[in-house]
Formats: sequence, C-alpha cells, structure tokens
Amino acid sequence: MLATRLLPRRQIVQSTTRAIHVSQVAWKDQKPKGTKPPKASNSKPNPPTRDQPLGPLTRPLGVRERPTTIVKTRMQRMKELLDSDVRTAQRRHLIKEAAKGYFHDMNMTRTHGGKTWIAPNVLIREDKSLYLPNIAGTALSDKATKNTTEMCYGKVTVLSMLSTKISEIHSQALIEPTYSHFASSPHFQYLQVNLQENVLKAFLVNLFVRQLREAVPRELHDTYLISTQNMEYIREPLGMTNSQVGYVYLVDENLRIRWAACAEPTQEEIQALESCTGVLLNRPGTQVRISEDYPRGKTDDGTHSLSHCPPFG
Repeated sequence: MLATRLLPRRQIVQSTTRAIHVSQVAWKDQKPKGTKPPKASNSKPNPPTRDQPLGPLTRPLGVRERPTTIVKTRMQRMKELLDSDVRTAQRRHLIKEAAKGYFHDMNMTRTHGGKTWIAPNVLIREDKSLYLPNIAGTALSDKATKNTTEMCYGKVTVLSMLSTKISEIHSQALIEPTYSHFASSPHFQYLQVNLQENVLKAFLVNLFVRQLREAVPRELHDTYLISTQNMEYIREPLGMTNSQVGYVYLVDENLRIRWAACAEPTQEEIQALESCTGVLLNRPGTQVRISEDYPRGKTDDGTHSLSHCPPFG
C-alpha cells in the first residue's frame, strides 16, 4: 500500500518546478495600484522658436519672363491651360496652400515677427537676378490706371508691397534713410503698392481713400498704387510667403530685382538698402545703360556691378 501512494522522484521535481514558475508569472502580471501607463511620446518636431537664427536670402527673387503690359489673347490663355507643366505647377501650389490653416500667416508672426530670411548686404548679380512681374493698380492721386512695368522702367526704384498697417511700419522704418538721401535724384523713385486681394478689404480701402490721401505725403500720391490683382501664383517667386508683413524690393532700370528685404528690418538691412541704392545710382552711365530695345524683347547688356556679390542660386 505504501509503495503505491508514493510518486517517483522525477514527477515530484517536475510538479514543484511547474508550480514555482506559475507563481512567478502571476506575480509579474500584478501591477501596483494607483499607477498610470506612460504616455506615448510625440514624434512631431518642435515648432521653431525665437532662439533659432534666421538664414540669409539664398535665391534671387522674381520671375524669369520679362514683364509686359500686353494683354494675353484668348488663344494664349488656352495654350497655358493645356500646358501640362503649368497645370502640374498650379496643382502643387494649390495642394501646398490647402495644407495651411486660415490663421497660418498670423501664427507665423509669433516667430521672428514673421521674418523668414535676412536681406543680403550686397546687390544680387545682374546675370543672376530675375524680373519684377507686372502689377497694375490705380494711382492715389487721380485714380488713373498704372502698372509697375511702365513706372519702374528706366529708373532705380524702391518698391514696397503693403497689405496691413504692420507692413507700412516695416517699410517706413527700412526706407526712410534711403528716401531722405536719394529723393532728389532724377533717376530714383519710391513706389508703394497697397495690395488687397480680398474683395472686402479692397472695398474698405476704396471707401476710405480720402483718409489714405491725408496719411500719405502729397509728393508720393503719383507713385502710390491701390491694387486688387491676384498674386496667387506670384507670391512664392517673390518670396511673399506672409501676407501680414511688408516686403521691399530694389529694382534697377531694367526691371530686375537686385535686392529684397522682409518684415521688421535690422540696422544692417537699413544700411544695406542705402548703400545698394547708391551703387545703382552712381554707376557710370546709368541712364545710358537702359535697353532701348527692351520692349521688343531683346536682351539687355551692361557691366556687372559688385563682382564680389554671391550668385544667389
């Protein structure tokens, strides 16, 4: 009887080991009370902060095609619509804009005041520079229709693109020393474009045009344009990525953008605009270098200024 009740030694060791193993697993599965599971880490990169330095302008701004005041025919517009490259570029632009929120430009002003690049200290080389596109509008003086192609051709122009009160403050701070220095030069002009692409904002600007005339000095009424032109596909080439800040361009006599700045200017940018404007005005034979055959599509020739300038692209 006693022999039948005793188990073999091997079976006793196996059952004991199995019981110890089960008890260890049960003990590991128990979680202490009052503890919460760790939160998943956010893999998104942190937004840019004020401590991150801004980079310089690395490419020339403008368009490659020479601006013209000739209105495109119906066949030319149809040809552009059928061009696959044009449609692909427009589709990419629309997809990029659709990903932005309604308050994207306003939120971008929290970082560096909306400033996205630092203006260069020297002129962009003439052979690397691009053209200022044609922008049409009505003059503040007599509401006559004018355009930048006819106004800027043949003169060294400092052009301000304005859309908000903040942009006016930015442009005035940047341009004031340059304008006071070169305002008496016959080959210099200061051109302001009040751009309002929104229909409601354009209506309000036209409604208070009398107050606008009182705020703008009388000698600048002829070179102050109110424009409602659609700049949807021109903003990116011009570097106008934020509609809340101001943009300033230095345009030579052949409608090429030779310098640009955005948002609140630094002291170095103020000095750079004044010195670059003086370089363009003091070049020997500035008025002679203007291409007389430019409106018929011939290339403009001339010596490069500031040969030590970076190519910017």
